[in-house]
Amino acid sequence: MKALARQLCDSAKRKPSLRTERRNIVLHRKEDYRRCLKQLSIAGIKPVKVVDSLNFICYHADRASNWKQLHGHPRVAYVEKDLKVKSHVIGHSAVKTAVNKARIPWNVSRVRAPEAWKTANFGSGIKVAIVDTGIARHPDLRIAGGVNTLDGKSFADDNGHGTHVAGITAATGSRRIYGVAPKVKLYAVKVLDATGTGFISDIVEGIDWCLARGIKIMNMSFGLSGDSQLLRDAVRKARSQGAVMIASAGNSGTMLKRIDAPARYPETIAVAATTRGNRVAYFSSRGRGVDIAAPGVHILSTWLGGTYRSESGTSMSSPHVTGAAALLRRINPRLSASEVSQRLKKAALKITGGSNAVGRGLLQIAPAARLLSGKARVKHRH
Repeated sequence: MKALARQLCDSAKRKPSLRTERRNIVLHRKEDYRRCLKQLSIAGIKPVKVVDSLNFICYHADRASNWKQLHGHPRVAYVEKDLKVKSHVIGHSAVKTAVNKARIPWNVSRVRAPEAWKTANFGSGIKVAIVDTGIARHPDLRIAGGVNTLDGKSFADDNGHGTHVAGITAATGSRRIYGVAPKVKLYAVKVLDATGTGFISDIVEGIDWCLARGIKIMNMSFGLSGDSQLLRDAVRKARSQGAVMIASAGNSGTMLKRIDAPARYPETIAVAATTRGNRVAYFSSRGRGVDIAAPGVHILSTWLGGTYRSESGTSMSSPHVTGAAALLRRINPRLSASEVSQRLKKAALKITGGSNAVGRGLLQIAPAARLLSGKARVKHRH
């Protein structure tokens, strides 16, 4: 163990610089994890972040240091570079003129959410996390709480993306628009910065924060074309604890022939984007693992400064499914993550495009809710 701690301390640096990079190390055993933290502390090195439940340490490392010995150590599960993810939004958007009264946007109607509101009590009391750039104060959003894993400060949105995603899932209709599940308990988990990018380690910490607070529905409208064992493990752990993990497929169109991570992990519900004409959007990533599709072109939702904006991307598609999951769990809180996914896919409307583009088809919430009508309903505990 001393050799392991020494190797870690030799590669770790006290401060970031042009010669360092963020690395993630995961230990097999809790006692080894604690001893490594102790040795780093003795050496005057403060990790970037740690997640106790995963025996995970993120630290600044010298780019020139050889991590093969650490990676090959029998007490180390793995070491990897702390990669960055990017939000799945298309750059062109337009601010919309304010409307005079609350209304149901076309996309919310298209997935047949309003038909399920009465049965599902609008998703009331179900905890939903938007793992994103944070959520801004807005007259059409009711935020129950949140966290900032970037620097521990405010979880307020400084980009707009997270606020837009949140509105699609949960806009209250208090002023202008309704989201898919207007009465959920909405949590802002800020893991992406003002540019819409963030490190894997920040995301993993955010997922862990949700699980510790019993938040079992999480929207992830971001991705990376590469892969991360740490992100995969965090998603797998969340799913094993009953969390429904919804992820946007990506905006690479037909270029890469595969969808982004974490959408391509089997533990997530991978969501593609469709147009108002129920066709797959040109930008929506294609590939094995797409589960379902939802509107993602010219979607009006909440924005910074109490305003509203139209955006496009699979980032906009994913939160429709997140709201749908909340409505189903309001009807029956005992539904497993697998059952939520199965019911949504079974009720989907078949549309053209093929399974690699649209999965089982277009999200249809009312038929999915009716699939539960023959089951015993359980009173929701707040």
